Amino acid sequence: MSEDKSTILVTGGAGYIGSHAVLALKNAGYNVIILDNLSYGHREIVEEVLQVELIVGDTSDRALLDQLFTTHNIAAVMHFAAFIAVGESVTDPAKYYRNNVSGTLTLLEAMVAASINKFVFSSTCALYGIPKTVPLVEDHPQDPISPYATSKWMVERILSDFDQAYDLKSVCFRYFNAAGADPTGLLGEDHEPETHLIPLVLFAALGKRESVSIFGTDYPTRDGTCLRDYIHVNDLAQAHVLGLEYLLKGEKSNVFNLGNGSGFSVREVIESAKEVTGKDIKIVERDRRPGDPPVLVGSSDKAKSVLGWNPQYPNINDILTHAWQWHQKRHR
Repeated sequence: MSEDKSTILVTGGAGYIGSHAVLALKNAGYNVIILDNLSYGHREIVEEVLQVELIVGDTSDRALLDQLFTTHNIAAVMHFAAFIAVGESVTDPAKYYRNNVSGTLTLLEAMVAASINKFVFSSTCALYGIPKTVPLVEDHPQDPISPYATSKWMVERILSDFDQAYDLKSVCFRYFNAAGADPTGLLGEDHEPETHLIPLVLFAALGKRESVSIFGTDYPTRDGTCLRDYIHVNDLAQAHVLGLEYLLKGEKSNVFNLGNGSGFSVREVIESAKEVTGKDIKIVERDRRPGDPPVLVGSSDKAKSVLGWNPQYPNINDILTHAWQWHQKRHR
């Protein structure tokens, strides 16, 4: 590993997107330290695959953060340590505001105290709410409709204020649907419980569940099912490395959408999964869920032009193929 590359602290680095970002950082020559409370992260992934230093702890632990920043020469923080289940955020908003907002605020205060002023933030397209125009661009009005989305929106506001007051520079990445797995098969998606469409479809292909539900078949889309923007997790991770390097060059704070730019319907994802797996997948049609927009597709033109981001796996078949390789290995 290059000795002249910086040390990056990755919070939530034992989780799905965080672990892929850690691997991308290592491949780019950075030294990485992970802070993760392992509530959803996987210790064995860090120890067996990533092989970087793991500090088990929480972003709300100010004493731990102060010690960490004092004893390590950290150049920047990449922050993935958030709860992400939209439905749970509605039934237990306190959990989301405590971790996603208060925990992040504690982390940012510790950074300011340690004179660390570069922060890459895992945000969400959910802060736009119901799209007024598609594809979504970064200056689309923000109108979050869940406590999860509101928690991310609040952190972006805090970051803007911290930039003005403390010169803390940040890049906020507003993701669309992260999906897929590292093409080498080293890393993949493993949530408990699982709520994302692609792993649920693949679980049905593996025989781990009986069927896949389609919520709403009468939307104003090409086949009546919701259209979503799926982005390969490796492309997402690569964008974070580019965002980090943008900040390390001394650039100003910025926000970027990260998506595919083209949407795939629920039916199209299921049909593609049948093709990739060679398995029949039983579908159960159900009523619409409240709050599901018919189309959620983003423009990533800004990330491409400013950061030079160039997604390598925009095809849904590639995303599903890599995820299928991972799940077959994980659930043998």
